[in-house]
Amino acid sequence: MKQRILFVCLGNICRSPAAEAMLRRLVESEGLGDVIEVDSAGTYGGHRGERSDVRMRRAAAARGIEMTHLARQVREEDFELFDKVIAMDDNNYEALFRLAPDRRAQQKIFRFKEYLRRHTDWSYIPDPYYEGHEGFELVLDLLEDGCATLLDEIR
Repeated sequence: MKQRILFVCLGNICRSPAAEAMLRRLVESEGLGDVIEVDSAGTYGGHRGERSDVRMRRAAAARGIEMTHLARQVREEDFELFDKVIAMDDNNYEALFRLAPDRRAQQKIFRFKEYLRRHTDWSYIPDPYYEGHEGFELVLDLLEDGCATLLDEIR
């Protein structure tokens, strides 16, 4: 049975598409593409159809991660399609709870911080949008940690 993961941040142009691309790369390198499906979305739809932030694409590319996702907003049917809906921070987590159509859908919502093993002092994935290069690198470090844990859990 295929495991479907949806990463969610605010605008779907930095954190969640980077998590999607990172987990996808791990899945492909392990030959698990037929077992795990991954996507991302935002709680805000103002960037719908846009490519990921160029700064995040550059930082990810330097790590060998290609980001091709176009931003989209979370839809009600996502709660039916995906097994886990993983929020990057508490604001996204709370927004997802409000968007979830029922209690069963709410049980699919998780915080990304739950998957951090090495960076346990972080209670959320910070939004690097207003930060410099270091902010994007930090986010990628956190995502790398959590995506590895998530993949281990799914296996």
